Amino acid sequence: MKKLSCIIVDDEPVARKILQEFVEQVPFLDLQDKFENAVKAEAFLKNNTTDLIFLDIEMPKVSGLQFLQKMNVDAMVIITTAFPQYALDGYELDIIDYLLKPFAWSRFLKAVHKAKDYMQMKTITTGATPPPSYIFIKSEKRIEKIELSDILYAESIGNYVTIHTERKNIIAYLTMKSLENQLPSNDFIKIHQSYLVNCARIDAIEGNEIRIGSSALPMSRNYREMVMKIIHQRMLKR
Repeated sequence: MKKLSCIIVDDEPVARKILQEFVEQVPFLDLQDKFENAVKAEAFLKNNTTDLIFLDIEMPKVSGLQFLQKMNVDAMVIITTAFPQYALDGYELDIIDYLLKPFAWSRFLKAVHKAKDYMQMKTITTGATPPPSYIFIKSEKRIEKIELSDILYAESIGNYVTIHTERKNIIAYLTMKSLENQLPSNDFIKIHQSYLVNCARIDAIEGNEIRIGSSALPMSRNYREMVMKIIHQRMLKR
């Protein structure tokens, strides 16, 4: 497996220094850069990609959570903060781990190994082998097989995701990011932090709403540009 590229976003010089020292001791991590605020990190990510972001929460101008909410980068995130009250918000935004300052080396190592394991799993599921036409989802005490073509859209509510199909709705205890990683990215797109839709099932786009059957789903401003780009690409292919 190749090294995981990473950046550090933290307004505290001491915190950046400690994180850099920790990162440099991990063979599978490659530090690209450090930033004192989210604005500079966002500018970097417009022209560069990274695998992993170590992100502080309370920073001037743009907080770590605000940065996460509007981030259109497919990168893993490990929160590093002195404030425990943001943990739920962080996990709802599909972070890999939440490190509470001051954290020990052993705790840091556990977090980055979670990131490594996640990346390896993602690499396997997105390899050259054609993806299956179905997924298995654990719902209550059952494991449900769901044909991808039957999925209309998925809705995230807290730690649960409801998968809407023509026949029924399936409620599963998992994050939206976990579901997203099981689905082909060319066919399923995120239109909102809480909604993932099957492109083939979109009936209409009206303003900031996407209509699928009788459902009108909100399209977030942060995702609109990407959604419209994908839709236009599909129109050109016809």
